[in-house]
Amino acid sequence: MNIGVRMICAAAIVLAFAQCSVGNGGTASNGDALPPEPDYSDTTQWYIIDRQGKADLFYVVSTETGDYTLDDSITYHYANTYNDSVRGPLFGEMKGVERLVCGDMNFYSPYYRQCSMQSYTSDSMALTRMPVPAEDVRRALDYYLKNKNEGRPFILAGYSQGAMILLDLVKELDDEAYGRMVALYAIGATVSKEMLEDNKDRIKAARCADDTGVTICYNSVRDNKCALKFLEESAVAINPVNWCIDSTPATLVTEPSPLRFGKEQKKDTLTVHLDTVTGLLNVSGYTGKDYILPLIGKDGNYHSREVWLYRNQLKENMRLRSNKMIKTLGKGRD
Repeated sequence: MNIGVRMICAAAIVLAFAQCSVGNGGTASNGDALPPEPDYSDTTQWYIIDRQGKADLFYVVSTETGDYTLDDSITYHYANTYNDSVRGPLFGEMKGVERLVCGDMNFYSPYYRQCSMQSYTSDSMALTRMPVPAEDVRRALDYYLKNKNEGRPFILAGYSQGAMILLDLVKELDDEAYGRMVALYAIGATVSKEMLEDNKDRIKAARCADDTGVTICYNSVRDNKCALKFLEESAVAINPVNWCIDSTPATLVTEPSPLRFGKEQKKDTLTVHLDTVTGLLNVSGYTGKDYILPLIGKDGNYHSREVWLYRNQLKENMRLRSNKMIKTLGKGRD
């Protein structure tokens, strides 16, 4: 299954963005042309699967957008959430991730004006462009909590750019909402020691398979030399195969690629262990050839496979943690 992982990128920095007004199109504060601002009361700005479940998964997609031009001949560096051709790859990832990991939960994923892949070829460019997608997701999360959630336990999950945005937004949750947050799955992202120290009340490292109110991070590489810049070290890390925070190795048998039919590829037997010094997930035995990211990728870095490789483990773990929270709170629809 193609879950839209070919255009995923890592956020270049740990952001500390402020509230900003990005308007309805026009220009951003850095002078970039902006597509229209998503209206989250408009159902076309969401991908929603309502199963009448007792818990929700709120998911923010990774970078699926490259620089593009439309009929106005302007080069845009942010996704246009009202243009079918631009938002199509976002939809592909939303649909794929929902099928792979959501289980019996309700699924809510907002379209947002994410930065393009080209934004991450420069640290300064990423820094100036991130407030636009961050503010969109902030508004989407606020709308979801006020109008869609109905008091249910919920998981926050994001991949790469989406994960880095959620790491900042989780700090803004009030006590009531945080008390219903099952976990934050910040996939393909890192937490610095400073971020962890400054946000102890909201960012708490997962330590086992079923603790709640915690943050889950991991980044997969063949070896530490293959890490992408700014994903080289994390103060929050866990092995998503055995859910250990020590270096105990785990065995994972899985198809290497989401881009080919299962019957067309042999399964890999992977050995996965956590480097407790860097927080990197070292993976041996991987045979895939189609995983390297455009522009910023490198051989031996498995950033584009962070959901696919551990899809079964993520699905089961989300079920385990959410059921524990449901039981604890006694929440959910009758």
